[in-house]
Amino acid sequence: MLAFTFPGQGSQREGMGRPWLGHESWELVTEASEIVDRDLGRVLLDAEPEELRDTRNAQLTTFVSSLMVVDAVERLGLEPAYCAGHSLGEYTALVATGALSFEEGVRLVAERADAMHDAGIENPGTMAAVLGLDDDKVEIACRLADDEVWVANYNAPGQVVIAGSDSGVLQAGEHAKKLGAKRVMALSVAGAFHTPYMTPARDRLRKAIAEAAPRDTEVPVVSNVDALPHDEGGEWSSLLSAQLSSPVRWKHCLLTLDEAGVTDFVELGPGGVLTGMAKRTVEGARAVSVAVPDDLDRLLELVSAGRAAAAPALQGEHLFATERLVVSPAAGVFTREGSPDEGAIIDTGDTLGRVGGHDVRSPFTGVLQSFLAMEGERVTARQPIAWLRTA
Repeated sequence: MLAFTFPGQGSQREGMGRPWLGHESWELVTEASEIVDRDLGRVLLDAEPEELRDTRNAQLTTFVSSLMVVDAVERLGLEPAYCAGHSLGEYTALVATGALSFEEGVRLVAERADAMHDAGIENPGTMAAVLGLDDDKVEIACRLADDEVWVANYNAPGQVVIAGSDSGVLQAGEHAKKLGAKRVMALSVAGAFHTPYMTPARDRLRKAIAEAAPRDTEVPVVSNVDALPHDEGGEWSSLLSAQLSSPVRWKHCLLTLDEAGVTDFVELGPGGVLTGMAKRTVEGARAVSVAVPDDLDRLLELVSAGRAAAAPALQGEHLFATERLVVSPAAGVFTREGSPDEGAIIDTGDTLGRVGGHDVRSPFTGVLQSFLAMEGERVTARQPIAWLRTA
């Protein structure tokens, strides 16, 4: 079972848009730039680290970058059973599942980033990662500080983030070391996120979330606030509002996905932090990060390996279509340009034809049984093109 996860602020990198320049999915950058009337392409290509650190840039660029990856993955015909996003990534998850439109998501993220930036100026603060200490002892360290400091992120076993005033975070870090923490590492952020310091941002964002009116989805999204899956749009107004000043329970989200039967964790977006957290939290998890177009082949290999491992031994003629259908990555006219003949052995990533200028690639290995779309037929996105049978 497959889950898509999406990174939050802090995953942005210099030049992270360069691998996508010229790719079909780059059109999302153009659309987002028009929506917010800003040149996001320039920021994705040429911004210096300090400019990217600005909350207003960090959130929008990470969000748009992640959705470029989502767009590219959807062209392969892959869909998850669940989605989840770390902090900002939760908005990406909601757009990916259709709870929010792309335009609604861009506008909400822009408003969220502005609100958190302003709250950080109004209530200056900082954050630090505490490594190698149990959650309960980190909480004790915060209480011993006797200052304004709280747990902000439960990321993975032995990896917790604290946030609050400069003095509070410093004192809590010292107490954490005395309690056995291996390391306390200051984070380069512009505020004490996911603490009461963000209350002004929460109040400001509440109206914008309500106006967006998130919709019901077929694919559940696991919330940072309660680590539970949600597919009813009406629940997200309060969840997204509470998320700003509540700790991100990411470790608990991963455990929820594990309990639901998820085995493959795919991080879509810049960086690869969530991939490491999944491996550290869920025993036996298969995890991969997709940040650039070249990573798409690794994703196809992961999916193919998972399906091959799960396939039962069969006798006679059986077709489990959902396991073997190759679908169209886009709408357009299907041509068998460069396609193999029926009966050919297909490897993961092999091209079976083209639709509207996009390659139709197989997400698994098998024997090509037949084409379900005819040469010159106009097809819709995700319409079945061909079916394979595994050996």
